[in-house]
Amino acid sequence: MAYENILFEKKDGIAYIAFNRPKVLNALNRKTVEELHQALLDARDDASVRVLILTGAGEKSFVAGADISELAVQTPVNGKEFSLYGQSVFHLLETMGKPSICAINGFALGGGCELALSCTIRIASKTAKLGQPEVKLGILPGYGGSQRLARLCGKGVAHELCLTGEMITAEDALRIGLVNHTYESAELLPAAEAMAKKIIANAPLAVKYAMEAIERGVEMPQEEGLFLEATLFALACATEDMREGTKAFLEKRAPQFKGK
Repeated sequence: MAYENILFEKKDGIAYIAFNRPKVLNALNRKTVEELHQALLDARDDASVRVLILTGAGEKSFVAGADISELAVQTPVNGKEFSLYGQSVFHLLETMGKPSICAINGFALGGGCELALSCTIRIASKTAKLGQPEVKLGILPGYGGSQRLARLCGKGVAHELCLTGEMITAEDALRIGLVNHTYESAELLPAAEAMAKKIIANAPLAVKYAMEAIERGVEMPQEEGLFLEATLFALACATEDMREGTKAFLEKRAPQFKGK
């Protein structure tokens, strides 16, 4: 597929997705979300892709929200479809079984913040600004922000950001656990790549199972989550990679994982 609004590249086990509408600060319109959908399906189905890195083209913005010209014409009927489609694409990113790193290189507002929340790990430039400003437009988050923000940072934080509509700095985002690390702008993408390479060095199935244990388990009572963890641990014990990993450790050499 030829992409117009995103840059999509696969290299050394990493799928790079960069939102590329710099004149509108990489705002999300329907076409951009559709292109993201196709890129995610491509990355999901390509066995050579182990990790995704999402970022924004240019220096000012990751994704500065939805395209307001499209929002302005929403009715109750197509507004719900608009919301459900975006939610489905972000859900695909969250549940595709491959870790994603969001490198927030500027504004991550509205749909941009919601997209970041759908990624496995978030890091940000020190100049980044994040927020859910939808109430200033007479709406509320529609791509999962009210749900993922509360689960990640707590109801109090979600209420404050969603009800005031105010932006927060990267420093504040780090403090509340919205991002894991902050970097100088020039160091952001290299930091994301370094983290991706650390993940790629590990056993693919173990990474997948660990993600599943966290993502599914956090929604369960702890007793059920512990049972899920034990079940996935048993599956990992049945893999060739488990034999290779333990053997390599005892032989004091680097393991050669095959994802089997």
